[in-house]
Amino acid sequence: MLLFTVRRLGVMLLTALALTFVVFYMTNLPPNLEKLAKSEGSVRMTDEDVELWLSRNGFTRPVVVRYGEWLGVVPGWTYTADDGKVSGRCISSAVPAEVAPARCGILQGYWGQSIVFKQPVSEVLSRSLGATGWLMFWVMAVMVPTSLILGVLSGMREGSRTDRVLSTFAIASTATPEYVSGVILIAFLGSATAGLSPILSDWGWIEGKTLFQGTATSAMDKITFWNFALPVMTIALYGIGYIARMTRASMTEVMTQQYIRTARLKGVAFRTIILRHALRNALIAPFTVIMLQFPWLLNGVVIVETLFNYKGFGWTLVQAAGNNDIQLLLGCSVVAVFVVLVTQMISDIGYVFLNPRIRLT
Repeated sequence: MLLFTVRRLGVMLLTALALTFVVFYMTNLPPNLEKLAKSEGSVRMTDEDVELWLSRNGFTRPVVVRYGEWLGVVPGWTYTADDGKVSGRCISSAVPAEVAPARCGILQGYWGQSIVFKQPVSEVLSRSLGATGWLMFWVMAVMVPTSLILGVLSGMREGSRTDRVLSTFAIASTATPEYVSGVILIAFLGSATAGLSPILSDWGWIEGKTLFQGTATSAMDKITFWNFALPVMTIALYGIGYIARMTRASMTEVMTQQYIRTARLKGVAFRTIILRHALRNALIAPFTVIMLQFPWLLNGVVIVETLFNYKGFGWTLVQAAGNNDIQLLLGCSVVAVFVVLVTQMISDIGYVFLNPRIRLT
């Protein structure tokens, strides 16, 4: 186990370096840098002015060198103006040139400055990840138990009416993307002019005009069932169908195994067979899918948070991409790569605890 962990950490490090370098290279292409210069300077800047701005801000150095500066393994750039004023990556109004460190990058905890929010990237990401963390927590709390129950119930009685109904629901939810299910839920439950809300309001069953709030902006200050239910349901619906189908397929296969037949012939109670013998072996494949939901949720929240105006990680990523905020985009890429690699490693190690026959070497 220790050797596997060390080896996997090495592979994770190389993968993270490769992926972040690709993102760094793509975000630092000349058109993006020119757009950044004009947005920070003036849209009327000439080509010579753009080159001068890029030189003053360290963007004319080779890409590999700038990537090393961003990581913090290469000393940061410095620029001395004609009047003798020194500026640089590690120099700011709070940190003058005399006391500025030589290196300031990801490894030193410096993520850069966001041009959209006018704040350090680390502060922007910590705030947005905190908001998305709550969203992901409630999505997983709803999605995982519901999907496992539906999958087990469907797999226990393969071919029955219950199996057909649950399988139809799982297929329908998986085939419906978030931007469709979100709009449907808003129209049906969060609209004052359509769906269920006007009917309930006319009957006097609800106090306001809508049953649920069609926006989750107020959830940034205080999360309630009424302002958080729709975004959670929108994300969870897709995952419920996918995990339920994987659980059903795994459960169906396990129920045909010889040891299950032997237990049934011995007169063991059906509930005991499911809970003690079938369920643990059937959870290996769904466990992998569940762990893969974490990186998928980072992508799914981009649509849902934008749709419901919830200012989490996905909303922040959209703002960074739309405004060419290079430093914030790079910070988002680090978070996404970290989540993907860590969840995959946890998934591999979790195999051992679910199935002792699996050995990690």
